Amino acid sequence: MAQWEQLQQLDAMYSQKVSDLYNNDDFPMEVRHYLASWIESQDWDRASRDPSHAALLFQVLLQNLDNQFSRFAQDRDCFLLQCHFRRYKQNFQKHQEEPLFIAEIIKWFLQKEREILNDAELAQQVQTLQVQSAAMELESHRELEKRIKDFKSKAQMMEYNIQRLEDQQDEFSFKYELQKMDSSAQENEQLQKMLNELDKCKKSFLSEVSTMLDCAASLSSTLIDEELLDWKRRQQKSCIGAPDDTSLQQLEKWFTQIIECMFQIQKFLQKLGELAEKITYARDPIPVKKPSLQSRLETLLTRLIKSAFVVETQPFLYKVNELNHVMKVAVSVDNTVNGFRKFNVLGTLTKTLNMTERMTGGMVADFRHLTLKDQKAGGGGKGINDTSSLPFIVISNVSQQQSAWASVLWFNMLSSDPKNKKFFDNCPAITWTQFGEMLSWQFLSCGNRGLNNDQLDTLAIKLFGIIMNGEQKSYDNCMIPWTKFTRESLPDTNFTLWMWLDGILNLVKLYLSDLWSDGSIIGFVSRGKERDMLKKKQHGTFLLRFSESIKEGGITFSWVQYCNNGKPSVHTVKPFTSADLKQIALPDILSNFQILVAENAPINPLYYLYPNIPKDQAFGKYYSEKKGDENPYLKYLKTKLVFVSPNGCADADKRQMPVKEEPSCTSSEPSTSAIDDEDVEDIFLHGSENSPMLSSSTVDADLLNSILDNDCESSSLEVFSCRSPQISPSPAIGVDILQVALSPDMDVNVALKEFIIDSNLLNSMNLISDSDFHDIDSNMPL
Repeated sequence: MAQWEQLQQLDAMYSQKVSDLYNNDDFPMEVRHYLASWIESQDWDRASRDPSHAALLFQVLLQNLDNQFSRFAQDRDCFLLQCHFRRYKQNFQKHQEEPLFIAEIIKWFLQKEREILNDAELAQQVQTLQVQSAAMELESHRELEKRIKDFKSKAQMMEYNIQRLEDQQDEFSFKYELQKMDSSAQENEQLQKMLNELDKCKKSFLSEVSTMLDCAASLSSTLIDEELLDWKRRQQKSCIGAPDDTSLQQLEKWFTQIIECMFQIQKFLQKLGELAEKITYARDPIPVKKPSLQSRLETLLTRLIKSAFVVETQPFLYKVNELNHVMKVAVSVDNTVNGFRKFNVLGTLTKTLNMTERMTGGMVADFRHLTLKDQKAGGGGKGINDTSSLPFIVISNVSQQQSAWASVLWFNMLSSDPKNKKFFDNCPAITWTQFGEMLSWQFLSCGNRGLNNDQLDTLAIKLFGIIMNGEQKSYDNCMIPWTKFTRESLPDTNFTLWMWLDGILNLVKLYLSDLWSDGSIIGFVSRGKERDMLKKKQHGTFLLRFSESIKEGGITFSWVQYCNNGKPSVHTVKPFTSADLKQIALPDILSNFQILVAENAPINPLYYLYPNIPKDQAFGKYYSEKKGDENPYLKYLKTKLVFVSPNGCADADKRQMPVKEEPSCTSSEPSTSAIDDEDVEDIFLHGSENSPMLSSSTVDADLLNSILDNDCESSSLEVFSCRSPQISPSPAIGVDILQVALSPDMDVNVALKEFIIDSNLLNSMNLISDSDFHDIDSNMPL
């Protein structure tokens, strides 16, 4: 099937991606649709490298547009399409001298189409697996429902059988009393037959009770050992961010139905005891078999009821003394303690089970403001029941929170036994699959979006390098030990893997959750891959990624710029930390970021969020207006908070930074000098150590403290020409200073008069004799 036909058969979500891909006139969707067969039959990869082949295909493309235009001209209903194709041809003809660019554009669109198809196919495979898994789970639940329904039906049938047995014994008792008053051989024989029949019915009913207990044991095992354990595991993972269903509604229903039936069986056994007290005989099966059946029933009921006592809402898995959840724990450092440490819950002595709080029919006790006290000796007595929460960590200072949560993650990912107190004595390693899943949950919790395969691959390469399994990378067999996660520093750093990841998570949670949620942040991408991605894009394309060199978490952005000879250069700024983002949001940084070019004319080099989304379209909804009204010195100036990067290395004479010269690369934009920092992950901004944020309507070069990383490569990508959005240089434009500087509601005449009579006006002016210069009367009418 043709590629375009496959795209038309995608579901709504991926169809929208195709629509977004063709949302501009770079390569119109209508051209792609009507010329689909010809487009897909050409070798655009070769055309993007071979100028002669590109020129040939360009001419054929124009001819095909003419042919399609002629077809539309013959049909009055296609008038709009006819107009559109005329405009499309005119747009293509603007690139008559650069067919390589058109070939590269078409190649790029076809590649993006294949990526969408691959994503859709992968999603379909995942959905198929999920459907199969859900179908299997649904089938198992249906089977369990059927078994419980049969169990209830048998219990109802036993209700009829026990009543019939009681009637049969009453009839025998009545005739037996009559026989004692007037006995005869025939009546004795008839009475013996009735007794034999009664004995047979009793044995049959006892056999039914035994069968019902076997069925109850099987159902209890399924509920406790499978369904309840699965729920506890889901709850355990949900406490560390997994989006699993932890509702108890279905389990409550199943437990309730089985326990109700077992209480019915208990009533049947009680009724059998009453029948045995009324009348008995030699070899009566009830006194012999009832005790064992009663014992089995009580054991099953006890197990079911104890298992049904669960902690529905887990406590915080780490506690800080300053929080209002008071926890008093007596520390016992003793590895020889037998069994698991027990705590008494001290608080309200009794708590009524309240059904009004829960409309599902379940009974819940909600304890608040509890205190834990170490139980030194076990208590006796009936009615004692207990359950275990997930283990939590008591910390004395917020600084311990990071390591505490790392322990919580590791334990709940690898141990399903909450009483495994020696887990960290011999801490197991985690597989990469488990680690990636766990890490993705953390980002899902902080920013409503997990990690995709590309981001996980980047992290895997960072940890293990590139591991190939045939033609594909594979990390399924890789293991991460606890020490590598929390103890060993990352290469060339002084912090651990978890410190770095936790810093990024905090940054996302506090300042970047919206951007992370909508997919604006690529996040984890290597330097090399970042440059490869950007160098294939149009001028001004930028992406956002996390810094690998900042312990507390940092985010930076890089953009591509093209020189006159078509060579791309990639620039990166110093990462922004929480200290920066606390003062100004990242969308505002991107909106107002400027670099100083020739004659200190600042421009914003960021135009498109990767891959090709206009910056304002991606971040416009997050922009905020920053005003300087609160500053009396800026009362009449419209100000905004901006990040500015200078042209070249600030304070170069003091720092003696080496400069990489690229004489062959002459940028279409005023050039920026660069620091040869190829081996450094983050290109730090040099100069003043103060914050690079300026609040002023003018730019002071002494306050600038950032530097660009000019990565102008020697390799030539001639398929691109420099077609950046046109920016008019400021010096060439006449500016009405009063119009810019003065507030709209200010009286211009008054301001001009104050300006003229200012005694400091001439202090810094170099005056020369001029015959045309006359005194100005300060009282002149304005």
